[in-house]
Amino acid sequence: MPYTGPLEDRILIRETMETYAHGVMTKDAVLWASTWADDAFWALPEFPDLEGFSGKEAIVAGWVASMDVYGLDGGKKPMVYVATPGSIEVDGTTAKAVSYTSEIFDDPESGKTLRVRGRYDDVLEKVDGRWLFTRREYRVLHMA
Repeated sequence: MPYTGPLEDRILIRETMETYAHGVMTKDAVLWASTWADDAFWALPEFPDLEGFSGKEAIVAGWVASMDVYGLDGGKKPMVYVATPGSIEVDGTTAKAVSYTSEIFDDPESGKTLRVRGRYDDVLEKVDGRWLFTRREYRVLHMA
């Protein structure tokens, strides 16, 4: 079943996903960082230098560096990033989720504007009433 558990928790998880996306679109590191647990893991293994980060501090540092490279207009503008949940399964204070992404950014090697569709497999934990990512792993579904 793609959506299970209390509706309130599923809405809060969706808001975590949307806050993450808004942080990308605005290049707001503080906002983006607010979606992560301290001991989280983040991986985008198909992108150079983004194969995996452990711990919130390393995750945020890696993301900040990547936003200088994976934006538009040579990194001067943020990438276009939209995320849509595909499933959210809540079990107490933990959850698993899938989100699908649509991104537009300039390839740092070729300078060509790419349109990428991807999938995040997520694990989240409810901490002090907020849902935070404890694990996000990304895979490219289509790139043109």
